[in-house]
Amino acid sequence: MREKIIERKLAAAVKKTGGVALKFVSPGFDGMPDRLVLLPGGRIAFVEIKAPGKKPRPLQLARHRLLRKLGFQVYIIDNADQIGGMLDAIENSM
Repeated sequence: MREKIIERKLAAAVKKTGGVALKFVSPGFDGMPDRLVLLPGGRIAFVEIKAPGKKPRPLQLARHRLLRKLGFQVYIIDNADQIGGMLDAIENSM
């Protein structure tokens, strides 16, 4: 399954919960996660989407560490089957 397909499935699943999965672009600050997931109740998380079996680059991992250090949730998914569990974790946070 290609990364783009996983990304579409993520956006659809988030929309079903009443949230949005915004494409996240940060000019001048490379390595940020692909999507910013905003769910009802003020829940927020960053999501890195990879093709099956692919791993984040070192710069991406550094950005993930920075975001986590700041208190944000960061998820890496490489399979559409991970979306439901990830959304459950975000919804049950706080």
